[in-house]
This record gives sequence, C-alpha cells and structure tokens, in this order.
Amino acid sequence: MLYSRLVDAYESISKTTKRLEITSLLVGLLRQTPPTVIDKVVYLTQGKLYPDYLGIEVGIAEKLAIKCISAVAGTTEQKVTAEYKAKGDLGTAVEELLDKKTQAALQKEPLTVEDVYTGLDRIARSAGSGSVESKIRQLTGMLGKASPIEAKYLIRTALGRLRLGVADMTILDALSQAFASGKASRTVLEQAYNRSSDLGLLSKRLAAGGIQEIESFKITVGIPVRPMLAERLPDAKEILEKMDGIAAAEYKYDGLRIQAHLSPNGITMFSRRLENITEQFPDVQKLLKQGVGIGEIVLEGETVPVDSATGDLLPFQLVSQRRGRKYELEKTIEEIPVAFFAFDILFANGTDYTGQPYPKRRGALEKLVRSQDRLGLSRQMIVRSAEQLDEFMQQAIADGCEGLMIKSVGPDSIYKAGSRGWAWIKYKREYKSEMQDTVDLAVVGAFAGRGRRGGAYGALLLAAYDEKEDMFRTTCKCGSGFTDEDLAKLPELLDKYKVDHKHARVDSKIEADAWFVPGLVIEVIGAEITLSPIHTCGMNSIRPGAGLAIRFPRFTGRYRTEKAPEEATTAIEIIEMYNNQLKKIESKPMEAV
Repeated sequence: MLYSRLVDAYESISKTTKRLEITSLLVGLLRQTPPTVIDKVVYLTQGKLYPDYLGIEVGIAEKLAIKCISAVAGTTEQKVTAEYKAKGDLGTAVEELLDKKTQAALQKEPLTVEDVYTGLDRIARSAGSGSVESKIRQLTGMLGKASPIEAKYLIRTALGRLRLGVADMTILDALSQAFASGKASRTVLEQAYNRSSDLGLLSKRLAAGGIQEIESFKITVGIPVRPMLAERLPDAKEILEKMDGIAAAEYKYDGLRIQAHLSPNGITMFSRRLENITEQFPDVQKLLKQGVGIGEIVLEGETVPVDSATGDLLPFQLVSQRRGRKYELEKTIEEIPVAFFAFDILFANGTDYTGQPYPKRRGALEKLVRSQDRLGLSRQMIVRSAEQLDEFMQQAIADGCEGLMIKSVGPDSIYKAGSRGWAWIKYKREYKSEMQDTVDLAVVGAFAGRGRRGGAYGALLLAAYDEKEDMFRTTCKCGSGFTDEDLAKLPELLDKYKVDHKHARVDSKIEADAWFVPGLVIEVIGAEITLSPIHTCGMNSIRPGAGLAIRFPRFTGRYRTEKAPEEATTAIEIIEMYNNQLKKIESKPMEAV
C-alpha cells in the first residue's frame, strides 16, 4: 500500500473539525487498506508502532531529525533549525524545504506503508554501539523516497507528534462501519478492545475473519485489560439508592492503581494507562510472589506508600516519585516502601472472572491472596444504611484514605472493562463541602502570557470529558497555582499535542491563542461551580444557553500523567457537583445563605 494514500487521509483529517467527517475519512481509508497491512495503518494513524503496553517508541530526537532533513534537503542544519523555529513544527519545515527542491532532484521511488513501518520499527529497536548511525541511515533513506507532504507526516510520526488526535473510540466506530454491521457490532468490537488493548490486532483479525473472529477474544495473561472506571456522588443516601439499598464499601487508597499479571514466567505490572511499570516496583513483585504464589492470574490493586517506622499510609505523590527513576531504585525503595492492597480479580488459572458478580470475584480474591506485612485486600464493609456508610467513611479518612469506593453487589455487578458506570461509585470526603474536591481536567488550549509571563503560556483552557458524545467541553480558564518552573516547562509538555486549530473533539466558545489535542490532564481545585454563558460543560443541562464553569480555578501542582484524557472528570460529574451545591445551599438556614 502506498504511503501517499495514508498521507492523503491524514491531510483531510487534519483539516476538518467534524468528528463524523473524521470517522467517514477513516472508513474510506480502512476499506482501501489490504488486510495484510491494516494493523500497521491503524498503529501509524494512532501515532505509534505497537500497543502502548509494549512501551516501544520510535525515539527520534529533534537534533537527529534535523540532521537527516539537512542531508536530504541539501541544506545546512542551521537552515533547517531556522525554518523549524519559523514554522513551529518540524514536519511543516521539512515539507517547505523539500518543496523548494526541483522535481528532478527528488528520488521518485514510491514509499509504501511497509517501508515506513519497517524503517520506523528498526529505528525504535536500534540500541547500543552504532545505533545513532543506524537511525540516521533509516530515516534519511525514507525521507529520500518521500514527497514533501509525505516527509511532513513521516517526521511527525518519528518524533511522536502526529497530532491527528484520532481517538480509539473513533477508530472503533470506523472499523465497525468498514468491516462489520455498524452500530450493531460496535459493542462486540469495544469488548474485544477492552480485553486486548490492541487496536492493530483487533483490526487485522476483523478484516481477515469478520465479527466472528472478534467474538472469540479472551483475556491473556501479560496483555493488560482496560480498567473499569467509577462514577461519583456526594451523598451517602443517594449512593445507596443507586445500589438498591446494599453495597460493598471499600477504602479508597491514595496510591497508584496497578493491574498485576502473574505467571510461572514472572510478574508484569501495568498502570491505569496500560504502561508497563514492572521495573519500578520490584518490591511489589516480591510481595505478590510471596502472598499469591504461582499461577496464571490477573488482579488489580492499589500501591500505597507507607511510613516504614509507623506503617501509616502516606500521600500518593511519594509513590509517583518512583515513576521514571532508573537509578538509585534500591535507595528509593528503602526510603519509600509501599504496600499493595488487592481489590479485584479478573482472571485466575483458566477462569475469566470479569463476567461474574462482584461478590464472587471478592470471594475468589480472598481465597487467593494470603495477607502479610504490606500485602492484603482492600478493607471492606457491607453497608445497608447511610449512617453505616458515613461511619465507615470517617474510619477510612482516619486511616489516611481519600474516602471510599462503593461497589454494587447485585447479580449484574460484573467487571465492565474500559467502561464507567454506577456499579462503582467514588465517595470522597471533599464532597462534604462546596468545591473542596479536586477535579482532573484535560488541557485543550492556552493563552499567551503577559507581563512577567510574557513569552510563555499565561493560562490554560481546561475541559471535562463528555463520555456520551466523546467530546471535551470547556469548564474553566486556569492561570493560578502555576510556579515559575511549571510555566517554563508547560510549552515543552504541551508541544507534542499542539495543533493549528481547535480540535474536532473540543467544544469551545472561547478562542484560545494555542490549541491542543486533548492529552495532558492536570488536577484543579476551585471555589465553586457556577452557571456560565461561555463554557460548554453541561450546556443546557441546568438552564437553556448556560454551561457550567469552575470559579477561581487553581492548579494544585499535580500532573495526572497516569490518566488518559478520557479518564478526566466527566461533564456528568461536574453537573452532579453543581446540583450538590444547590442542595447544600437549600438546606442551610436562611440567615446563613
């Protein structure tokens, strides 16, 4: 398959702001793609080579890319750098530079999808002595075959900055329309994706064998399952009403959620974003080997830092310090030991537990995990009244937890991988007062700084996630709480998400100075949630023509890198928080109001 066909689709996608049009363009692309390369086309369209859990990235640095562009364009590295600074995008820069070459000077051997994928794969796997020369040789060879517009997307892909912002759910929609029966098969495709976390594999099997091939997808130890997510409510009585009067209340630990895969060959651990974090937690591996034993098992738990002297639980931030640290790990483990609290089981020795009600999963977990020092099950209590729930909440807070996770114990309380629903409800102590709870919002835009912040971003446009429509709705403009260090690194953090127009999945009435593909999630706190004529979160849900906004938002200093943008606080949650504020105001004595 010619790479130019892929690039034509990318150009069309990058120019539209309509999600349905993006889906339609993808359907056309997928139908024209040979089944033998459809997995590669899907991965490249995602801006990757493999599913995230394998952790294989192209790894081309800007300086190396500039060196390759210089060689192919027949110009100096300084000229390439100047063009890059002028355009703000190295992909656009190489397109401009190659456009200036005569057609005769360009090698006209067609570049194929296989050429690009194989070349990038070789670059990603190059390591050790001679790896830099190998990467230069591979990238230069591909650029030499590329047309100017092909070179643009080739460089963006190599740098990890494709910027199409095509969501996984959009690709699933396109696959269902291209190779199945549309909406009727969409649920089956999503279930298979939730079990495999691999859109490339899914697309290849679907294109080759049809929907019947997808229905056979099973949990495989070593391949992460997309995690089940929770809704949240602020009131114990309301929570129990949702749960038909009885529920399992569990401690909500302030830690790092881990999905652990155990097999006779070893233990692999994944974060909630499906990143392989095994090497960061050798102590957790040891705990699981001692307390769970040998077998083919997939379980979930929370890794929580503990005080080595007292055993008291410590804040999440201390666990996050381990992430990405390759050196002095032994010292870090000694300074910040962790405990692992298992809270669910997905698979064990041939049995898929995800289709079983929660009480049965908990029973299997209790039989499997042998509690010991720093290893056990999440503390749980079956509650039948709001009073019981609030008392257990106070105990959880006293023990250093964020609050409680309330879980359905009914016959339909199965593990819904990759889904958010009312079978799990978060109940945190901050819900007891107006907007004292933090929210996690996606960065979708930015505004130029003024005065002391000149030359940097002065504020960010933040959005909540509308799960029903797969959109991001703006909820505040946040410029408070950022340190000078934050302001200095924000452009670098956001650069890979930058696009030249509002993204198709962003709903905003506000014009930002810079736009981003939803990617970075940050934690924010505010004074209250108010009606707003300019923000689109919850638009028309409370009052016609009005959305909801966070008043006086402030960045807490916490970058939620473990969360995908689709795991940000939802628009429904913002609406619920607003309604809860109204209830509290209505319950106050008139003089207090």
